[in-house]
Amino acid sequence: MDTMTRGQLAKRTGVSMATLRYYEDSGILPAPHRSANGYRVYTDDYLVKVKFIKGAQTLGYSLKEIQETLELLSNEHMEKETLKALVRERIADIEKHIGHLKEMQQHLATLLHTPEEEIDSYIQSFRVSRKEP
Repeated sequence: MDTMTRGQLAKRTGVSMATLRYYEDSGILPAPHRSANGYRVYTDDYLVKVKFIKGAQTLGYSLKEIQETLELLSNEHMEKETLKALVRERIADIEKHIGHLKEMQQHLATLLHTPEEEIDSYIQSFRVSRKEP
């Protein structure tokens, strides 16, 4: 099994060394083994995990959700159907979010058709009236 330093892992994944350190400190990534001289030694499975983290972030998962998912995936009793259920759940969350975004888009589009006088009045309500001393 190939091993690498934190710097090599950072270079191969496109993630900074500081980010890798953060992932370890926060428990998202497990602490790596250390060599006899005390250096952290990363194996290829860290490449898979870091790429998973980056991909999950791109899909909108929070670091907490990613950590929970990694913990589930590392469980020896994780079944394919459980993973598929998690994916279905995430798809449902995304569809719900898309629905909210569409509602917001429609509301904003409606505001574009507001009469000019109402817009002027609305803007004026935010302006501070200054009284002369």
